[in-house]
Amino acid sequence: MRKHGKLIKQYDGESKLVSSLEEAIRKSGLKSGMTISFHHHFREGDYTTNLVLKHIAALGIKELTIIPSSLSKVHEPLIEHIKSGVVSEIHTSGLRGKLAEFISDGNMEKPIVIRSHGGRARAIEAGEVKIDVAFLAVPRCDEMGNASGNGNQTTCGSLGYAMVDAEYADTVILMTDDLCEYPNMPASIRQQQVNYIVKLDEIGDPAGIASGATRYTKNPKELKIAEYAARVMTALPEYKDGFSFQTGSGGSSLAVTRYLKDAMKRDEIKAAFALGGITQPMVELLEEGYVSHLFDVQSFDLVAAASVAKNKNHHEISASEYANPSNMGCVASGLDYVILSALEIDKDFNVNVMTGSDGVIMGASGGHCDTAASAKNTIIVAPLYRGRLATVKNTVTSVITPGSSVDVLVTERGIAVNPARQDIMERLSQLGLPLVGIEKLVEMAEQIVGPAEAIEFDEQVVAVIEYRDGTIIDKIRKRKQA
Repeated sequence: MRKHGKLIKQYDGESKLVSSLEEAIRKSGLKSGMTISFHHHFREGDYTTNLVLKHIAALGIKELTIIPSSLSKVHEPLIEHIKSGVVSEIHTSGLRGKLAEFISDGNMEKPIVIRSHGGRARAIEAGEVKIDVAFLAVPRCDEMGNASGNGNQTTCGSLGYAMVDAEYADTVILMTDDLCEYPNMPASIRQQQVNYIVKLDEIGDPAGIASGATRYTKNPKELKIAEYAARVMTALPEYKDGFSFQTGSGGSSLAVTRYLKDAMKRDEIKAAFALGGITQPMVELLEEGYVSHLFDVQSFDLVAAASVAKNKNHHEISASEYANPSNMGCVASGLDYVILSALEIDKDFNVNVMTGSDGVIMGASGGHCDTAASAKNTIIVAPLYRGRLATVKNTVTSVITPGSSVDVLVTERGIAVNPARQDIMERLSQLGLPLVGIEKLVEMAEQIVGPAEAIEFDEQVVAVIEYRDGTIIDKIRKRKQA
């Protein structure tokens, strides 16, 4: 395998600033049938994806493949672009809201492709996906295209996903609401990667960054799970000076960081680094000296976004550096622990973070399978059930992370250890923790909420799920209508 290079274009000395998005699109040479990309660092606060597609539609361009790093509820207007033929194919990590329901109901001719963050970077670098034009919103940018994630009007912190697109897209268009004097340094995206720059009034709402998946929990059940997970971590041999970890974006996952801090303070232990989507609790660990370095592919809240600019040991990294399995060493490969959430987990420890119990797409692959495969100890935190639906089941609806990558499941009713990790079982058995077999957790869940009703699907495949190495790990089929 070789890296795929971008089209070489010689800079002619003309200003990269253009008067409008329409002019930028025309200058890019975008034509029907091409592939375009966006990033999702603004999450639900993104303004530019919908705006760009509106302008593209007005120009009569159709049959586009779009490969955003992820999509959110705010991207519902994509439905009309699919119906009108502007968008014919989607590659993404995540999908939510009415757009996800529309696709789950079989309204696209071609199945969407779901990739992990590391898998997306790998596919772009390998040329499996070729970006013709990348449309990248950046909070600050100078007239040559040196761009960063903290501006006077908006901020998103790390631009880790955009960095891959800027490096490999044939044409790169930056959109900013803070055009500053040259040079804007340090820069996440550099001038030699950028073709055109558009000044907009607004590119996004930073308040939309910390939404949904990044909530801070006060739920007693989730706090109990987090406490158990931290006790599991501190019982294992990797818990010593210089260990490394990543916590996910769910309520329990975020709470683990706070419990871990208490343990580190008690035991006078410091971590070498924390990785991933960085949150306020991780920034506090850095600033208080409990963690030496943060590696940030995506800032999950505004405290983390501000920290990128002010803390020298808070390092912005690209999605490839974060989790691409096809390089000389992504940062995830150095993880001692990763704490991840789950929509469902089955008796074989397979994890679903993509589809709901009704078969509708409602989540994101993210870095789940990347970090689970890379870390020495992968700990899934999830309640036994949610509402009247079991989380621990005989079979998950969709597989994102294979059970072979999962070591421990922590629920509020018990902790299950993968039988392949007898070393962990031996250590935890000495702590008085509620250890149970995963089959017992399935049984307990069924006793409380009843056995899960089988979902009926049609033959039509609405999405294919790629594992991080590009192989197909599962398919999502159209749900049958009542």
